[in-house]
Order: sequence, then C-alpha cells, then structure tokens
Amino acid sequence: MEKLNLKNVAIPVISLFTICVVVTFALAATNIFTEKKVKEQNMLSEQSSRQIVLPNSKSFNQKTFRSTEYYEGINSSGQVEGFVFNTEARGYGGTIKIMVGITADSKVSGVNILSQNETPGLGANIKNDNFKNQFIGLVPQSEFSVVKGKAASDSQIEALTGATISSKAVTSAVNDAIDLFKEIKAGGEI
Repeated sequence: MEKLNLKNVAIPVISLFTICVVVTFALAATNIFTEKKVKEQNMLSEQSSRQIVLPNSKSFNQKTFRSTEYYEGINSSGQVEGFVFNTEARGYGGTIKIMVGITADSKVSGVNILSQNETPGLGANIKNDNFKNQFIGLVPQSEFSVVKGKAASDSQIEALTGATISSKAVTSAVNDAIDLFKEIKAGGEI
C-alpha cells in the first residue's frame, strides 16, 4: 500500500479548488450580465399574459389593494375593461402560478398558467385551452368547484382525467382571484 504524502493530496485539492472558484466567478458574471435581459423577458411575458386574459384591453395600470397588486385593464376608449390578478396554489408537482382576467361586469375573461411543474401528459394538461376555457364566463356566486365527470353547472369545472389535484389547484387559484375581485369591488376600489 502506498503511503500518502502531501504532494499527492495537495495538488488535486488545489486543482479542484481553483476550478470551483473559476466556475463560480464565471456563473456570477453570467448572472450579472444577463440579469437585466431576464427581467425584460419576464416583464414582456407578463405583459403578453395580461393581454391573453383580458384581450380587449390596450393598456394596464398597476394597482394595489391591501398590499395585493393587481392590474386594471383599459380599453381603446379609455374605459376600465377589467382586472388582472396573479394567484397561486399548490398542485401535485409544486406551486402553480396563474393569471386571471375578470371583466368589469364580473366575468372571467381568461386564465393563463404562468408556471407549473405538474406531471407531463396528466397534470401539465392544465395548460390546454379545453381545461382553462371552462372558467370563462360569469363569476359564480360562491366559487368554482371541481367534479369528476361532466360538469352539470357553470360553477363546476370538469377535472382532468388522472389529474384531480392539479385541476383543484388551478380552480383554487381562480377562486382566489375571484375573491380578490369581490373584495376590491366591495371596498369601493372598482
């Protein structure tokens, strides 16, 4: 058995340490140089999402109600078209972040999934229009509920097959947006 000596141990340790330091600084530099571009891309993505969930709006004003940020959509006539809320809920694969548009006359105008980590082919189907479009229409008096099988009323959402947890998470997040809308409306802000 070979005896350990300082040279056989120190050279690999120093080499590995040097590589780690160089890679760390390279990653930090990349982060610094791309930070502005990433923020711009995120901002553009959010702007296009607002346009998707409230399509008749031409511009959006950021508002705050009790430390909750939301957006007021303004149409081409300068009138308030509706409101956009960002909400989230815990799904099967983690947090699902969504954006919900609600018109000034209390109708859900759109739902857009901003981020999700649900199971591909099952829970990830929450991004499909045939699931998201179930929410479009009048805001229910109480809240949306998830049912397995065919929905019997406008306030029922048909769960995705094999993805009930994901379906319930999106429904919960939409209900949270509706609750925010109702609270802001009741507070006289709308």
